[in-house]
Amino acid sequence: MEATLSLLGLSGTDAVLLGVALVLGGLLGAGVKWMMERAKRATVEQELAAKKAAAEAEAQKTIAQAEAQVKTEFIRRRDQFDKETESTRQELRSEEKRISKREDMIDQKLETLNAKERTLEAAEKGVIEREKALASKDRQLNELIGQQKSQLLKVANLTTEEAKELLLGRVEKEMEKETAKIIERRLNEARETSEAQAREIIISAIQRYAADHTTDSTVSTVDIPSDDMKGRVIGREGRNIRAFEKATGVDVIVDDTPGVVVVSAFDPVRREVARRSLEKLIQDGRIHPTRIEEIVANTEKEVNRQIFEYGKQAMVEANVRGLHNKLVELLGRLHFRTSYGQNVLKHSLEVAYLAQVIAEQLGLNGQLARRCGLLHDIGKAADHEVEGGHPQIGADLAKRYGEKEEIVNAIGAHHGELEVTSLYTPIIAAADAISASRPGARRETLERYVQRLQKLEDIAMTFAGVKQAYAIQAGREVRVIVDAENVDDRLSAKIAHDVAKRVEDEMEYPGEIKVTVVREVRCVEYAR
Repeated sequence: MEATLSLLGLSGTDAVLLGVALVLGGLLGAGVKWMMERAKRATVEQELAAKKAAAEAEAQKTIAQAEAQVKTEFIRRRDQFDKETESTRQELRSEEKRISKREDMIDQKLETLNAKERTLEAAEKGVIEREKALASKDRQLNELIGQQKSQLLKVANLTTEEAKELLLGRVEKEMEKETAKIIERRLNEARETSEAQAREIIISAIQRYAADHTTDSTVSTVDIPSDDMKGRVIGREGRNIRAFEKATGVDVIVDDTPGVVVVSAFDPVRREVARRSLEKLIQDGRIHPTRIEEIVANTEKEVNRQIFEYGKQAMVEANVRGLHNKLVELLGRLHFRTSYGQNVLKHSLEVAYLAQVIAEQLGLNGQLARRCGLLHDIGKAADHEVEGGHPQIGADLAKRYGEKEEIVNAIGAHHGELEVTSLYTPIIAAADAISASRPGARRETLERYVQRLQKLEDIAMTFAGVKQAYAIQAGREVRVIVDAENVDDRLSAKIAHDVAKRVEDEMEYPGEIKVTVVREVRCVEYAR
């Protein structure tokens, strides 16, 4: 060491100082290194802290996104569940309403059946009491007849059979005379009170006609794609069907019949508007009160335009000009009216053609006859709005809108309800009878038509004193010719009454059948 120091030229003190310096340098180097390591460690810790913070922020962001997705999915599924629940509730409400309606119908039927059972029980009791009374009267009559027989045998010295024949002959003749007197008296009373009886007959006819019309011609059916659509037609608590019935003035019947909704109304135009509106609503799918009112209003305008077009087309086909617009509209309404299955507008056109041919053959004005025929049933377009029969209604309408007197009389008197004052009236009546009663016009085959005429003559020929019977006027009248020597005037009235009664009981026919009994005495001598 000393050698080394000596070589370096250093003294001992210098060597100590050098050693201290070296130690201090080493310590200083270690301190610097330690400080550098500490600074590096601090930097690493800061980077780790930054990465940790970034990772925590990213984790928070991911958690927030996941929570948002979960919340969105929860809301979506909750809305879907609410919709499905509401749909199920509506179906349950509809089913409850149907069940309630069925229960009400069953209750009504049970009440009707109970009422009928009570009526039948009362009728059975009445029949039993009548049978007892009739049995008692029968015994009394038998005793009285026995007494009369014994007295007759004692007085007349006749056998039982001879006495029976004599008695029955006298009773029959007396009864015929008495019956004829009663019929004549009743007919005279009927003539005196014809106005009152006419009102009753008209009311009865209107009632019977309304029933037939309701069951045959006032119902239209609308096809629906599925039974679920019935619930939409009805609407929540029935609001849609109420709005539809109020807007159209018809009755809508939704029952258990699959795939069908029934529309019922006496007015054929209203029924047609309702049918078309319901079909449009079903096709559109948007069924609510506002949409219903809009569709019904548009359909009503469409039908009214079509009605006017039908009227103008009928005018062109019949070659009739100068009609008032209201009469043209009423003609178009007849397109939707039927009578025993026969379209009234087509029937009117046919009557117009027939009337023209008949009038021209008689040397009359065929154009005027055609106009009368086209308008003869115009009252049927308004008979559900105005009181009275369609001839009188039609005559009033024609007079109001400026038609000639001949046309007014032909319309009002073609069914014999008014006095005939025009030559064209019987022509229209004949053409109307031909069009309405010809085979095939009103759902009647040729075979049934001939059978009806034959049966009408056969019924008349079954009465005593009748020589001949002819069905005329296409079966609307039967003319009965009686033997003038064996049948007097009173018996003629009785025969007419009896024939009409049997025709009513045994035959089915449209309108009415007139029974005319003819009793004629012919005296012939030859001068030579």
